Amino acid sequence: MLIRLLYASRAAEALTQEVIESILAQSREHNPALGITGILCWSGDIFMQVLEGGREAVNHLYNEIVRDPRHRDVTLLHYQEISERHFAGWTMGQVNLSKVNPSLLLKYSEKPTLDPYAVSGRASLALLEELIATASIIGRC
Repeated sequence: MLIRLLYASRAAEALTQEVIESILAQSREHNPALGITGILCWSGDIFMQVLEGGREAVNHLYNEIVRDPRHRDVTLLHYQEISERHFAGWTMGQVNLSKVNPSLLLKYSEKPTLDPYAVSGRASLALLEELIATASIIGRC
């Protein structure tokens, strides 16, 4: 059974390009063998990530993320059974939302900043789907 899980978290320390690259490299190394695909968005100190795959594998990975000292305030935003993946082409796609037009963020939230804690999980998923449609996601590997 396939599931899609969306969560938000805050970086425990200042986000540097090295931290982002480390998280992405780890995801790209381990996720294919687990059958997990997804996307990681970040802006400022906030992460938002979708994980798709088998229920056991995704649940296990999410529990590891909750315990990961690089994250704090980990919050489950959306969890559902799915019939197909939206992020099948990415072992872990990435979006740096500081490079996205702020009007796109305003379409889904009160302010032109990423704050998945202040919007519904559906709104966050809709934002991610629009990012796919507008080719804002990089790192298709």
